[in-house]
Formats: sequence, C-alpha cells, structure tokens
Amino acid sequence: MSMPFDITQIQNIIDTGIPHCSELGIKVQEMDEEGVTFSLPYQERFAGNPVNGILHGGLITTLIDTAAGMCIYVRLKKYLPIATLDLRIDYLKPAIPGEELFTRAVCYKTTKQIAFTRAIAYHTDPNDPVANSVGTFMLKSSSSKPLNKASEGEG
Repeated sequence: MSMPFDITQIQNIIDTGIPHCSELGIKVQEMDEEGVTFSLPYQERFAGNPVNGILHGGLITTLIDTAAGMCIYVRLKKYLPIATLDLRIDYLKPAIPGEELFTRAVCYKTTKQIAFTRAIAYHTDPNDPVANSVGTFMLKSSSSKPLNKASEGEG
C-alpha cells in the first residue's frame, strides 16, 4: 500500500508547523509502513553541560515526541489534529557529544480516540539506545483542521 504523503510533506510540517523543531534542525530520515526515523544533528549550543558537551535531555524529548506524533500519521495514513497525553522516556545512557542522534518511532495501536507509540533514540545502533519511550496521543484533539499552513495545496 502506498503512502498518501512523503518525506517532503512531513518535513514541511516540521519546518512550517512546528517552528521549534525547525530551529533545532530535526530532519525526517525515513518513512515506511511501520513508522518514521528522524534525526537531530549535534550542535554545541544544545549541550546540557557545556564542560562535557552531553546533549540536554529536553532535546531528546522533543525529538522523540515529534517522531512519535508523526508516526501516527503514517499509521492512519491521514493528517488529523493530535495532542500528546503521556510520554514516558527512560534515559538509558548519555548521548555522545558531537554525534547525530536518531529516533525510530512506531504507532503500534490506535483506538477511536487514542494512539499508542513506541520510540527509541540512538546514535548508530538501534540496539544500543540512548533512550526508550512509550507515548499516548489524543486523536482529533481539535475541531480545527490540522496544520493548515503546512498542508495547503496537498492532496
């Protein structure tokens, strides 16, 4: 089954509809029927501790939250307003200073009103994660159309 949207459309949503993610440099690396992979390039300004350069946990949270939300669109094959209800993140080890961080997120179940996600953040090996996450998202969280500016002209 083909995807009703592509990486360019998802990247456009991030760049125009989620300005803080655009400012951070979050990029869509991969999309498939199972989920999405996003990346966050290392920048010294994001170090939680300027002495050792370890990435601030808030940026890892933002990367995971964004990828987890977007993987719901992949699962449902449509855009709709969503809101994060709960996001649990277990930080397993510090992110390595100077290295790009990736997040793989999948939506493994949906109900009429709720979507459930899993995500991991890692550098090069998904089997050696920096963080593990589970999330719950409200579907149709608003009566307004989602991402009007980002999705104008899209079919």
